[in-house]
This record gives sequence, C-alpha cells and structure tokens, in this order.
Amino acid sequence: MKIGDKVRFLNEVGGGKITAFQGKDIVLVEDEDGFDIPMLRSQVVVIETNANNFEVKKKKEEPAPRVRFLEDDADDDPAARPVSYQPKAQERKGGDRLNICLAFVPEDSRELTSTRFEAYLINDSNYYIQTAFANNEGAAWHLRWQGTLEPNTKQLLETFDRSALNDLERLSVQLIAWKQDKPFMMKPAVSVELRLDTVKFYKLHVFQPSPFFREPALVYDIVRDDRPIKQVFVEAEEVLDAIRENYQEETEIISDTEEEIHETQPPRTRAEEREALKAAKRALKEEERARREKERNPRFSTPNHIPAKEEIIEVDLHINALLDHTEGLSPSVLLNTQLTEFRIMMDRHIKKKGQRIVFIHGKGEGVLREALIKELQHRYRSCTYEDASFQKYGFGATMVTIR
Repeated sequence: MKIGDKVRFLNEVGGGKITAFQGKDIVLVEDEDGFDIPMLRSQVVVIETNANNFEVKKKKEEPAPRVRFLEDDADDDPAARPVSYQPKAQERKGGDRLNICLAFVPEDSRELTSTRFEAYLINDSNYYIQTAFANNEGAAWHLRWQGTLEPNTKQLLETFDRSALNDLERLSVQLIAWKQDKPFMMKPAVSVELRLDTVKFYKLHVFQPSPFFREPALVYDIVRDDRPIKQVFVEAEEVLDAIRENYQEETEIISDTEEEIHETQPPRTRAEEREALKAAKRALKEEERARREKERNPRFSTPNHIPAKEEIIEVDLHINALLDHTEGLSPSVLLNTQLTEFRIMMDRHIKKKGQRIVFIHGKGEGVLREALIKELQHRYRSCTYEDASFQKYGFGATMVTIR
C-alpha cells in the first residue's frame, strides 16, 4: 500500500486514492469530491493495478440476493423503497471529547492580496454536531450556514473575498452534540461568539500548516477538549473613550483640589507673586543646567541614568512597517494595531530600569502621538517621556524612559 494507490472501503460505500499516511495505522483517502478521509489501514483494500496504473478488470461477481420488503408488493418502484442500510460513522480512539474548529484557507497563498478564502467547520470528534453559523449585523444576527457535521469531518461553509471581511468581524457558532444508535455521554449545548482580527488576513505568516488541510490555514478553536473557547477583544475606540473618561475625571479632581487650596490659602500680594515667579524661573534654569551637565559628563549622572552600554531601542509605528497590506481596513483597526505594538514593546522592557525606547510615529495630524501620551499618563505612569532628537527624527518621534 503506497501513495497513489486506488482503494475501496470495506465497511462503507466508496473509495478513492491514497494521498498520505498518518502514523502506522491511519491512511488518508481522497474521495471524488476532493476531501481527505482518514481511515484505518485494516478498513481499506487496494484495487489491483497493472504496471501502467490502470485498473485490472475483475471477474463479474454474482449479485447479492435481493432483500424483499413489504412495500415491494404494493409498488415495485426502486425510488419508493425505504432505505434499509446506512453505514455507521467511523470513530477513532480519543475522539469522545469535543474539539471543534473554525478555519480559513486561502485558495492561493502565493497571491494573498487577490485570492479568495474558504471557511470550514472542523468536527474533530466522534459526535454528530448540529451547527448554526452566523455573523453580526448591528443589533441582529444573520444566519450564514446551518446543518449537521458528521464525526471526524470538515464542512465547507462558504467562499468569500476581501470585500466580505468587514461582515465577518463578529461571528457566532452554536453547537449541539449527540451519537446515533449507541449510548453516549451528554455534552452541554455550546454558544460561542468570537471576533476575527481581519488584519491577519493580510499577513502570510499567520496561515500555518494544519493536520486538516494541505494548504496553510488560519484556525480558531471553538471547543477544545469539551471546553468552549472564550475570547476577549477590545476596540481601539473603546480604549480611547475609557482613557478620555479617566482623564476628565482626574482633571475634575485636580481642579477641585486646586480650588480647595486656593480657598484655604490667603491671597498673595503682587510682590510675593513676583518672588514666586523668579524662584520658579531659577529652578527651571537649574534643571536645564543639570541636564546639560549630565549629557556632557555621563559618569556624574544619577543612579537612574541609563548605563552607557545600554542602547536606545527604536520602534517604527508607521502602519506600513507593521502590516503588509492595509486595503479595506478602517482607521480604528489601524490605530488599534499601532497601540498594540506600543504596549507589547513597553511590557517587554518595563522591568529594565533606565531603558530608553524611541517610538517613531510620524508627524501627521498627531492622533497616534496623543494616544501614546494618554497611554503613558494612565497605564505607564512611572515612565517619563519627551520628544526624541529633532536632528535625527524631526517632530515625528517620542522617547520613553523606563523608571
């Protein structure tokens, strides 16, 4: 038995051509529809072939004796006869735990910018699964596919192009599991909502090899070992709204505190105000002088000053440096991608005291820079920030120092 041999099934109707082997006992057979069916070696038999790989005609077998039904007496039409036999679903060892996946496969991974995608539901268990697959449209849901998944099979749901990605951002999969003609362990009904990161459909490296497909695929777990997978996804607009609310609350608190201070302290004379202003200017000049002294003599810097051996890390947040393709993506998705990269770099180096990181965001309209500053003021309060070197980066970069 080898790849390319034509085989037929012993206990089921059908057959096909061997395409691969899994371990010592499993063989993958491609049927006439192009699907790979895993079968035990003991359940397939090779059809004889000659040297030119043509089928050898076998001797004509005697037809099996016809089973007579009561309905035959009334009507001898074969189409009207009841179905007397259905093959049992093939079960596998370890398949009594539910494992359900949603997968997306590009038709041509070499042309990722123009190819269409196929959506599959994969039933990697010994259960029949009644399934409803839907997408969100505002306040309501739209059914895209419903049906029954047979054990250990995959089901093509639909084929779509990039124009449909916005409709697939929020999906729902509902499942009910059972077995036919045999006792089984009851599984709870499953309802899972998930959010697709549509940016991933523009990146080739997110499509990885999978045991279910020949082509690389993007696979989302719906149920893993009987446990539904819960996802958490936060929109960039929601993050900015929360930051704005917190910022307004803190501003109100500061304003109230300042009012209380002014109410408790007696008003100052003009002479006292002039002296206070002069003292503030002297303090600023002293800070500027100390800063320049540190730059000229790094060895006299404070313990928190970055060591000379530490290098400045540069992070380019321009969207073209983060994504291969941006066609069809909304501004909120692009901003969320840039903020995610910023948080990853900050969290990666947050324990390195004195580390300096330059985030290159460009000048533009200042939306990204404003979002970064709000993140620093609320999420990374212990860190300091300033405009990066103008000679090297112009107005388009911010340097953060880990404290």
